[in-house]
Amino acid sequence: MKNPLKFIQEVKQEAFKVTWPTRKETLQGTLMVAAMAIIASLFFLLVDQIFKFFLDIILKVSF
Repeated sequence: MKNPLKFIQEVKQEAFKVTWPTRKETLQGTLMVAAMAIIASLFFLLVDQIFKFFLDIILKVSF
């Protein structure tokens, strides 16, 4: 098992190597995720409405 103090020092050294995204990069990423979520929801709404339309036609024909 490693020495706990040495382990903490290594963790500290690795933590300094981390590069966090800038405020601009974070905002761009957030906006892209939101835009893709909206596009996906509109796509599935459209597909759902198309299926509903054809299902209504099929059910009306059968009666």
